[in-house]
Amino acid sequence: MATPTNTQFDIRGVNHLALVCKDMAKTVEFYRDILGMPLIKTIDLFGGRGQHFFFDIGNGDSLAFFWFAEAHEAVPGVSAPKALPTMGDFTSAHGSMNHIAFNVPAEKFDEYYDRLKSKGVEVTKILNHDNSPTGSSAEVTDDVFVRSVYFFDPDGVCLEFASWTATFDETDVAHEAARADGSRADGVVLKAEKLLAENDARALETVK
Repeated sequence: MATPTNTQFDIRGVNHLALVCKDMAKTVEFYRDILGMPLIKTIDLFGGRGQHFFFDIGNGDSLAFFWFAEAHEAVPGVSAPKALPTMGDFTSAHGSMNHIAFNVPAEKFDEYYDRLKSKGVEVTKILNHDNSPTGSSAEVTDDVFVRSVYFFDPDGVCLEFASWTATFDETDVAHEAARADGSRADGVVLKAEKLLAENDARALETVK
């Protein structure tokens, strides 16, 4: 499978993701002191409106938080999930950010899972996501493509440590997309992907 390439814009990953916290001091204590993310930039917003702090999450990417002097309270189940995956309802509203998954090395996943627990972070069981009907396995098998553990930050933001364990190919794009009413949009995914693959193959032949 050819490496997917954006031919429209040269987008180079995530510059930063900006969230909103209730207490910046608690946020710093959690992300810097518990998760170990370096605090790299702090801003007091003009006019006493609040603060904007940035944490380094690796690869030149940042996680940022606003603290606003006047902000609405969180609405679990709307602005963010009420519960962690496997522990209850983890749906959230259209346009919301459901969770952030931090990429961690596969060979350190179990060590990091134990480290989170040793720091007093409430975590889910490990989910070994696979292609089975249930979507996960109790063991790491050849069908597992990512390992996950989920936990909340002080504001109820759902976080995940995730480790890829497989390389995707054309067989991994295998489902038509759902429309708003739950019906499947025939041809939006599968037909288009087939045409894209055929175009890539023709382009390679032209180069040869």
